[in-house]
Amino acid sequence: MTRIAVIDPQPAVRAGLSMLLRTEPGLVPVGAAAGAHDGAGLADRLRPDVVLLEPHLLDGDGLGLCRRLTAAPGGPRVLLYHGVADPALGILARVAGADGLVDKSEEPGVLFEAIRVVARGGQSLPPVGPEALEAAAHRVETDDLALLAMLVDGTSADDVAEALRLDGRRVARRTERVLGQLRSRRPAPSLA
Repeated sequence: MTRIAVIDPQPAVRAGLSMLLRTEPGLVPVGAAAGAHDGAGLADRLRPDVVLLEPHLLDGDGLGLCRRLTAAPGGPRVLLYHGVADPALGILARVAGADGLVDKSEEPGVLFEAIRVVARGGQSLPPVGPEALEAAAHRVETDDLALLAMLVDGTSADDVAEALRLDGRRVARRTERVLGQLRSRRPAPSLA
């Protein structure tokens, strides 16, 4: 049995997902929340196996919540669920530590399989193409390129800290900085 929490700002989406999950054997919705604050409390209280998370929340940052949940010892697995799971969101999902990413337009079977994969400890993330990686690299500061590459590659926080000779807090701060740079709409810095 896989226990699932749904965090999405849209009441209809939360209700629809909860109903849909109940139709699939072995998947059990245990709660739902509209935003980051309530979602964090829900996850702490109910300890779901998987959190199905919309990355764009009204009261906060879903990607920041993803980082918080996946960084917590014994925390839930996180599957981002968004209307446009494009390559840029695929990069953000990897940097935020998400275990999976599913487009809301996919058939229910795709969602169910992704939930099962991440619940077993696997990943259900789309591949990162060279164009998406290059575009992301142009959005971050030069001194964050190695960090970006390691995060996109799935390197653990401990291994990132060791490779960059940083403590865990600095890795976390720099990861937040990279997320901010990737989300910003500012012109890309020059790499020349």
